[in-house]
Amino acid sequence: MPSFDLVSKTDMMEMKNALQMAQKEINARYDFKGSDVTLELKETTIELRAEDDYKMKAALEIFRGQLVKRNIGQRCIDPQKVEPSGNRMMKQTINIKNGIEKEKAKQINKILKESGLKVSSSILDDKIRLTGKKIDDLQEAYQMLRAHKDVEIELQMENMKRD
Repeated sequence: MPSFDLVSKTDMMEMKNALQMAQKEINARYDFKGSDVTLELKETTIELRAEDDYKMKAALEIFRGQLVKRNIGQRCIDPQKVEPSGNRMMKQTINIKNGIEKEKAKQINKILKESGLKVSSSILDDKIRLTGKKIDDLQEAYQMLRAHKDVEIELQMENMKRD
């Protein structure tokens, strides 16, 4: 029976490249001249620091644009609330999502069952294995999950087996 694993992985090398390019673009832009705006990667989070709300939003949009250029989905980042960090600076933590959590996996299983597609799913640690009689059913399930509004994580197909 055909099967594949549904995973949620973020390519950290591409993430670093997107961060560097965003920082480079911020440093080159006229409206950021003389300001202190930084994007810093800390393992599974990114720390964005800026002087005011406008620069904070603009820097986040520049970063999102760089993610798109590097084919990294917008659902893999989770910006938190902007908070003051002292010395007239603002700070925003952006979490990087990796792996499928148990609750999210259960929700995906429920969505698959309600869809009526002829696929079965099983949760394996931080991924979900989908099996079906036809590859077309599996691909349809994958496309449906990627487009579904309740699935708030970036999904990739991995380890496809045809028989």
